[in-house]
Amino acid sequence: MRTVELLCSPELEEAVRAAWRRLAEAGLPSLARNIHPTNRPHLTLASVDEFPPGAEQRLADLCDAALPLPARLDRVAVLDGSAPLVWLIRPAPQLLALHGAVWDVLAGAPGPRPWHLPGRWIPHLSLALRFRDADRRRARALAGLDRPAGEFVAARSYDSDTRTVSELVSVHPRPACCRPGPPGCGRPRTPELSGRTAGSRTRR
Repeated sequence: MRTVELLCSPELEEAVRAAWRRLAEAGLPSLARNIHPTNRPHLTLASVDEFPPGAEQRLADLCDAALPLPARLDRVAVLDGSAPLVWLIRPAPQLLALHGAVWDVLAGAPGPRPWHLPGRWIPHLSLALRFRDADRRRARALAGLDRPAGEFVAARSYDSDTRTVSELVSVHPRPACCRPGPPGCGRPRTPELSGRTAGSRTRR
């Protein structure tokens, strides 16, 4: 299996890890217990059995052009299936556009996971994978104490066969217009998906 995942800015990642810790300290299931080096808060955009030829570079180009993306967490919820506890993400238009573009690249890829497809995808950051029904209300209360905001600033792909990740796009610095500056320096600008090319990439 190969995935396309977005990684959080430091402040957002720490908010999620703090929720992991609260769950673990209360004796509840938590991703804090997963000590594998690839385990970190992330948003999965897509998951397929394998990438088509040339797809990895095209995915890197898309993510590089789109990042950073704003991210605001919403309520904590339980998804169907294996009863994972998740922090929902408000689906900003830029995020939905990137998600659709990723699946355009992966069209025809073998083994697409249906819960990641456009129209079925529920953007979220995972907090715990399985827990008892009796613990759900308590887990929600412990995990979702606030609704933090941040950005998605990098992209990676996980390979389930090797249990390793490969970098698609490394951490994006904030655009100059978004850094602290004098009053009136202008509004932050969100790059368009097609606004940059592979040749303009400065980080890989």
